Amino acid sequence: MTDISSILQGGYHHPLSRKWQAERQLTKSMLVYPVFITDNDDEETLIVSLPNQYRRGINKLITFLEPLVAKGLTSVILFGVPLAPDAKDPTGSKASHPDSPVVRSIKAIKKSFPHLFIMTDVCLCEYTSHGHCGILNEDGTLNQVESVKRIAATAVDYALAGADCVAPSDMNDGRIKGIKQGLIDAGIAHKIMVMSYAAKFSGCLYGPFREAAGSAPSFGDRKCYQLPVGGRGLARRAILRDLAEGADAIMVKPSSAFLDIISDAAELAKNVPIATYQVSGEYAMIHAAAEKGVFDLKEMAMQTLDGILRAGATIILSYFTEQILNEGWLDQ
Repeated sequence: MTDISSILQGGYHHPLSRKWQAERQLTKSMLVYPVFITDNDDEETLIVSLPNQYRRGINKLITFLEPLVAKGLTSVILFGVPLAPDAKDPTGSKASHPDSPVVRSIKAIKKSFPHLFIMTDVCLCEYTSHGHCGILNEDGTLNQVESVKRIAATAVDYALAGADCVAPSDMNDGRIKGIKQGLIDAGIAHKIMVMSYAAKFSGCLYGPFREAAGSAPSFGDRKCYQLPVGGRGLARRAILRDLAEGADAIMVKPSSAFLDIISDAAELAKNVPIATYQVSGEYAMIHAAAEKGVFDLKEMAMQTLDGILRAGATIILSYFTEQILNEGWLDQ
């Protein structure tokens, strides 16, 4: 005779009761859509390695976002893609210039969609002539002091332009403290979220993004400042450090291969939101396999997002956000 306590299937026989088994449900408010903004106002260029994603100029941006906002888009994260010949220099000085694509886009979005939550990626790699995430020493390593000063100034400029959240992805030591102090000095720390890419790992999943943003380094790589793939302990230390420096939210990047780190972040940072970035390589791989008939695109995309939620994330940056909203993959 079967033991009564071993009968489990009745609890998830119905589609609704299966949903009830989850600790949390994916909602539209959890999703953040990454947007690439160029300094060519009329551009709308397909990113070949990032299916169905485009670089857009400011004149194309608002009309693109309008139907998504109507369908429930609550947040975007902006990445600047400067194309002008003089847009890049060794110090990334144009990153927060008043005419930069990010600053102009923040203002345009706020004017059209006052309630849309605007996150801005804060890094210099798109604006440096060498493609690294800060200002360099003579030996090619990052000058932490000067890099943090420049990153903090850029973050403050984005906040003053109207951003709701600044998210430094540069991985320079001490940049959260520098940004927080800059926001305090500017008198706006009380209304700007600082989301730290605390656990950003180096690896091969960023290729499509670097094509989109034109941010590949001109020499070397980023392994000395992005975390090594096996560095779980380093990630935990970085999370704790950034919390101590005043981070309001913690991000893990990439996502699907780092579910243990998301879980660690949820454990270590119990009182702040936990974000993760389903990066360009993850998105592109799912599309490539779906095109080969390995699985259904929607089913796999939603499975990966459910896994991310199960690991402990409460905010998900994903290129699937557009399709989820446009095709009604979520009912809430």
